[in-house]
Amino acid sequence: MGISVWQLLILLAVVILIFGTKKLKNIGGDLGGAIKGFKSAVKDGDASDGGDTAKQNKVVHDSAEDATSHTASAESASSKSTRKEDKV
Repeated sequence: MGISVWQLLILLAVVILIFGTKKLKNIGGDLGGAIKGFKSAVKDGDASDGGDTAKQNKVVHDSAEDATSHTASAESASSKSTRKEDKV
């Protein structure tokens, strides 16, 4: 019911014909480098995660409050300009 070996070989042949081996080699290298960088960043993040979690949560919370206040001030400014237009 699943994909057989022959289907995978045909799919691989079609992909090679479309992209070429050089392009696939570059894509594979880029993907491997990205995965390696991600793993090292996660590893470094876990190692330095000791007491920084509370600080990070505070920063996220503060930035959410800033976004809310900016949205509210933009809405009030837009309603003020609408009122001025109504008076004119």
